[in-house]
Amino acid sequence: MSAGGSGAAAEAIPQNNIMAFGVLGGLIGVYGAYFLVGMVGQYMSFIGALGAICGMVWGAAAVRRVASYGLGTGVPSIGMLALGMGVIAATFGLAVGGVAGPVVALVVAAIIGLMIGVLANKILKMGIPIMEVSMTEIATAGTITILGLSVAMTGTFDFPVVLSQVISTGYIAVIFIAGGLAILHPFNACLGPDEKQDRTLMCAVEKGSIAMIVAGIVATTNPNASGALTILIGIALWYVAFSGFYDRTKRDAYDVVGAGMLPSKEELE
Repeated sequence: MSAGGSGAAAEAIPQNNIMAFGVLGGLIGVYGAYFLVGMVGQYMSFIGALGAICGMVWGAAAVRRVASYGLGTGVPSIGMLALGMGVIAATFGLAVGGVAGPVVALVVAAIIGLMIGVLANKILKMGIPIMEVSMTEIATAGTITILGLSVAMTGTFDFPVVLSQVISTGYIAVIFIAGGLAILHPFNACLGPDEKQDRTLMCAVEKGSIAMIVAGIVATTNPNASGALTILIGIALWYVAFSGFYDRTKRDAYDVVGAGMLPSKEELE
């Protein structure tokens, strides 16, 4: 992981607004799915995945901010770190918090993220001005991702259910990879002098919708969650987000051309 780069990234949407979107949207999604599944039925479990996407967008925005200082190979690493901190915080919060578990998890995640940010700047001497704040945001966004996708898969955030149906089954690895990709990949995909905030975040929504589809596939094995509806909404959201990302890519590119087939060996000679 290397430090040093161009500095703060330009923001059309203030980070505080994105933070509010991630926290409020994430908690509304997690709690909305939890209570509505109990009141209406398993069909409402998809709301948890929508909450997770809010967290992913927030996480991608935080990665964009800190990576603009020049993290280098640390861009993929920081996405995986986000979900690693999220797993620890979410597991602890749900284990001790009961109905307040998601809120407890977010508080624990913020503490863990802040500690890692301080260590990175004070001990590793990375010298990134927003490292502490960004790591706090990234850890919390990763926790929302874990919680939202877990609820989408199971219809609840009750710890015994999440432990037996998400963690023990190994589906936590699916969340880890799909959620981490949605947080780390957008800035990597859009990296360069023409990187724009709206294009990067639209890529995050697109990758988040793929995670939603994956969660829906897992949910088809659970009678307390609606796999089919989650998949359908995820596909619709993916189409809208991918179209928006492609439109922004064409807007920012100098030219868009077809590469064609790779030349044959004979043509190269």
